[in-house]
Amino acid sequence: MELYAPIFVLGGIGAAFVVVSLVAGSVAGPKRYNRTKLQAYECGIDPTPQPVGGGRFTVKYYLTAMLFIVFDIEIIFMVPWAVHLDSLGLFGLVAMILFLVNVSIAYAYEWRREGLAWD
Repeated sequence: MELYAPIFVLGGIGAAFVVVSLVAGSVAGPKRYNRTKLQAYECGIDPTPQPVGGGRFTVKYYLTAMLFIVFDIEIIFMVPWAVHLDSLGLFGLVAMILFLVNVSIAYAYEWRREGLAWD
């Protein structure tokens, strides 16, 4: 049981921090509520009304999300490669060059189709 004591202590410290933060925020924070602040999005702008069945998103949102995922995965593959570059040798270098060529082709295609331009 003594092996788990630091885990319980850390969990107790975390729970105490959460409780103290919530109490301090509710005590010290301003209490100015209005119609806009009580809505789902607290941006200060009234949201546009949505159709009953839900609105349709444009394809541009999905393309941007997919582009983000592609380049995020590129970074995920490049970091371990950069860390172990010396042990991978020429094979690792050629594999990463081919990978970057493939990603660059996707990037050039997206750029050519003006997927990166926000209108």
